[in-house]
Amino acid sequence: MSGKKKKALGRGVGALLPEDLSLDEEERFFLCDIDKIDANPNQPRSYFDEEKLDQLAESIRERGVIQPLLVTHGNRNRYNLIAGERRLRAARIAGEDEVPVVVMEAGAENESLELALIENIQRHDLNPIEEATAYARLIDEFNLTQEEVAHKVGRKRSTITNILRLLKLPETLQNDVSTGIVTEGHARVLLRLKDEPKLMQEVRDRIISEDLSVRQTENICRQKPKKKVPPPRSKRKGDELPGTYCRALTTQLTNRLNTKVKIVQNGVRGKLEIEYYSSDDLDRLISILDD
Repeated sequence: MSGKKKKALGRGVGALLPEDLSLDEEERFFLCDIDKIDANPNQPRSYFDEEKLDQLAESIRERGVIQPLLVTHGNRNRYNLIAGERRLRAARIAGEDEVPVVVMEAGAENESLELALIENIQRHDLNPIEEATAYARLIDEFNLTQEEVAHKVGRKRSTITNILRLLKLPETLQNDVSTGIVTEGHARVLLRLKDEPKLMQEVRDRIISEDLSVRQTENICRQKPKKKVPPPRSKRKGDELPGTYCRALTTQLTNRLNTKVKIVQNGVRGKLEIEYYSSDDLDRLISILDD
């Protein structure tokens, strides 16, 4: 492939292509019949903005598909799409018969998935939930650490961690983020209320109805009402020993032990306090109690 063609591939796809692509391998880059390309079942993107697809289709009508799609060989002279589904869909809308492709020699289905995930992430065209889902799949299905994922996609580890937290949102709120009803910034604030789903929904509704900024949403979350602490259970008088009986028992024990004794009641429970004034006095009391 010529240097000009290689440069046109762009940063995302270029990261997936071998650096030593020789002239003998130029056959891997060609114009492919659009009807011979099958969609990737492992496509990480789940939401396609129709308006943006139309805009891309209009661009394709004017300039063609500039960045090749990544494909692998399929059955019966067909090709399986690895990455570039937006371009493929937009090309069909634009009425294109052929699109430029690069044939990747992906050795296995999971390698195809990993390439698709990384390529889509590097192109910066996934919504935050799709991006978080792609990171989660790289971690779960390829046994990668967050650090390894960050290295593969060119992000900071803290960025990976923060985006993954979005998957802790309820599914309805994840859909809001996917469709742009709620921004990623608002979603991060709403995460503070993940243990209070009812309050989270109320704040979400206010974000939309009142067009709240992220800062305003933060202020609302800070001012959330504190959970009411239930008052201590009142002691039932009927559970306690009568006062006259306690006083008589205290006097009896005081005379028996020859020291100050106190009975403290707490409902049916309580404690008996016996004072001593020296180590010798403590030994004396223990000997009496042992009798």
